[in-house]
Order: sequence, then structure tokens, then C-alpha cells
Amino acid sequence: MKKGCLNPNVTLKLSLPPPDEVSFAKFLTQSGTFKDGDLLVNRDGVRVVSQTESEPPPPITPSDNQLSLADMDMVKVIGKGSSGIVQLVQHKWTSQFFALKVIRMNIEESSRKAIAQELKINQSSQCPYVVMSYQSFYENGAISIILEYMDGGSLADFLKSVKTIPEPYLAAICKQVLRGLLYLHHQKHIIHRDLKPSNLLVNHRGEVKITDFGVSAIMQSTSGQANSFVGTYNYMSPERISGGKYGYKSDIWSLGLILLECATGQFPFSPPELDEGWTNVYELMEAIVDHPPPSASPDQFSPEFCSFISAW
Repeated sequence: MKKGCLNPNVTLKLSLPPPDEVSFAKFLTQSGTFKDGDLLVNRDGVRVVSQTESEPPPPITPSDNQLSLADMDMVKVIGKGSSGIVQLVQHKWTSQFFALKVIRMNIEESSRKAIAQELKINQSSQCPYVVMSYQSFYENGAISIILEYMDGGSLADFLKSVKTIPEPYLAAICKQVLRGLLYLHHQKHIIHRDLKPSNLLVNHRGEVKITDFGVSAIMQSTSGQANSFVGTYNYMSPERISGGKYGYKSDIWSLGLILLECATGQFPFSPPELDEGWTNVYELMEAIVDHPPPSASPDQFSPEFCSFISAW
């Protein structure tokens, strides 16, 4: 046989290494995302994610439109309601935390309309004093809303731990809530209608933001009046309870009750028997309509605070 020729009768045996099944699986997450180094590929496309600790990835903003439910790791449940839950979730690639509100749609029509209302308001609101909404999804009979995470919880939670809030801190809270209401009332023509301590969220930076627009009313004209009866009875204005027309001032009434409750540590409308509480909601509603508006005691608070409360 000449040099350089192959014998056709000889069978060439090649020994290949066994396939490394782990090598690919270790890059593939349960959500179907492929990640290798700074390369990230999933059903939403290709992205490059920084891996250096000195240069963390920039936080995701609502305008980025790059969030996916598959890229969220559930941390814990932080809230429950009759129609759904709120979860604390963390984005896999940026480690950013969000609040994920999951609402089951097997509820009555009025509730579905309230949810639709909330989605419309969330998607159109861009204000530093209103909780930001990032994206919304519909999947498996539920609507999921990715919201800004406020790590301090609600003002109601904070009030339970501190009992009362001093005037200088109340001034800072009030300033932020008023700016949020100014935006909602005059730029979006929205009456919140359910302003209460549990719908004001705080974070570690001391920021206070308005949330939960499930019962908000969008005003179709600049007259700013509505006559529907929804919201929390405790913080309703007298004109709403009596069934009359109401406007943006009804939210200011609610804010006044909130500030007075934070200052004194108790709800401003006291029941006849303090130890027993209100026997039914009708007694409370009657007290709000018929009794004089609550006021701040000049023996306990500054003239400025007393004047501010009496002006609402």
C-alpha cells in the first residue's frame, strides 16, 4: 500500500466522549431561560446582563417593558385579600424586588370592573407620590400586576408599631400625600375614594406613596363630582355617607382623619362605649354625618396642626 492511502477494508473506530448532559442544564433555569456569563436568552429575546459586582445592573423602570413573570422568584406572601394575594418577588437577573399582585378573575362583575379601573389608572399614572406599576399580565384565569415594592409596609403597619407619630414626621407624610392627591385630582381627574392608612405605603427612604385604586373614580368632566357609594366607611366624608354628590374634597376629609389618627393613636370618631367599640357600621356612619368634625386638642398639639386639621 502506498504511503498516504487508506485501506478501504479497514473500519475506522472513533471513540467519542459521552455527552455532557449537565453542561447545558446548568445554564437553563426552570422558566426556560438560557444564561451563560453575561448572555441571557429567553422567549422575550436576547439581553446582556452585567456580572460584575462593582457595576450592578441598572434598576428596571416602568418604561423598559422588559419584565416577565417567568423571570420572577417568589420570596413570600406580604398581603391577602378576598380576590387575591400580594407577593414579594425578586427579579432573577437584576435582583430587584417587586410586589406582585395576583387577582383571580372568578369574582363578581362589579369586582372585575374595579380591577379594570385599577389597571387603567396604574398604567397611566407616572408620579413619584403614587406607587409605580410596571407591567400587567393575564394568565391561567388571573391578572398579575407587577408593582413597585415599598419595603416599609403600610402606614397602618407603621402606626401599630409606633402608636403615635410626632408632628414633624406627620408634616412630611402629609406633604407627600397631598402632592400625590394634587396629581390624581388635577392631572388625572381621579378621586381615590378609599384613602386610609393601609393604602398609604412607605419605604426605608421615608417616601410615602398612594396605592390601591380598585374603587377610584375617573371623573369624565372637570366638575369633579360623583355619586356612587364605595370605599371604606370609617374614612368616608359625610356627604358620601348621606348619598349626596361629592368631589375631590372627600379625599381631603379622609386625609384629615388619617393625620388625626396618626397623631393621637386612635380613630377620631370614638364609640359611645370606648371599651366595646362600634356595635355596627350604621352607628359609625350616623356619628360621621351628625356629629361635629373631630379636632385636634390645643393642649396636646401645636396651633399650626390644630388649624390645619380644623381647615379640612
